[in-house]
Amino acid sequence: MTEAGRQRVVDAPLAPPAPTAGLLDVLQRRYLLKLLVQREISARYQGSFLGFVWSYINPLSQLFIYWFVFGEIIGRGNVENFAVHVFCGLIVVHFFTETFNAGTRSIVRNKALVRKMAMPKEMFPVASMLVSLYHVGPQLVILSVVCLLTGWVPDPVGMLAFLLALAIIAVLGTALALMFSAANVFFRDFSSAVTILTNFVRFGVPMIYPYTLVDERFGRFAELYLLNPIADAVLLVQRAFWVGTTDNAEATAAEHIPADLFLYGGGALLGSVVVLALAQLLFTRLENKIPERLS
Repeated sequence: MTEAGRQRVVDAPLAPPAPTAGLLDVLQRRYLLKLLVQREISARYQGSFLGFVWSYINPLSQLFIYWFVFGEIIGRGNVENFAVHVFCGLIVVHFFTETFNAGTRSIVRNKALVRKMAMPKEMFPVASMLVSLYHVGPQLVILSVVCLLTGWVPDPVGMLAFLLALAIIAVLGTALALMFSAANVFFRDFSSAVTILTNFVRFGVPMIYPYTLVDERFGRFAELYLLNPIADAVLLVQRAFWVGTTDNAEATAAEHIPADLFLYGGGALLGSVVVLALAQLLFTRLENKIPERLS
């Protein structure tokens, strides 16, 4: 047999053409992830006259609504700087609900790319989370300016609390988006269910009411309330910003912020990581069936 007629045999196991390492593949393809995020942001503001300015207008309008309705009409109770208190919660709630909602629809919305390209499908929920994180920026600017006008001074513990809150929501939001994005491919009802579920989020966190109200009403059972990672994230952001805007920051922290908040926050982050690992396992089991269900 001639050299040209010989065939080379590779002794290696067969592997699917699509990546199988899940979220690790997403991290290895950061450039592609960056392109997806830029595409999502550009599509959102395409054809808009004000463009990115809407990222400031939307949170400002909601801040005004909550401040006027709950602060001026219903009554803010004993919550000092109520607008800042609410806005700390709005940042967390917006980050979570936008990640969860957009992430759930991300694979179906990008079905053309999913069918044509061999890429980790986890990239779409992760891109949705990063787009949501991108929109935290304008909200953080607004919050910082308002706080500085009241005499707030950043402190290292507060900044650590804020970063911990972002980490909790980023991990938990990505985990839920990962699970529900795969489920939404098989049953579109999941996207509608997520929309309804996220309506309850803002009332399940100490945003339009202080945590002390929960503590007064439920006593020792208030500890169960702190098992909600989103509530912990809201309290962490309030510790980072709102507490420092009050007349007596130490007294406000002692009254309205749980003493072991960082312990609960660390537990919330750990629990979110566990949920993310379970979400990855579920997603991997369903991943190979996704393209055929999208066709």
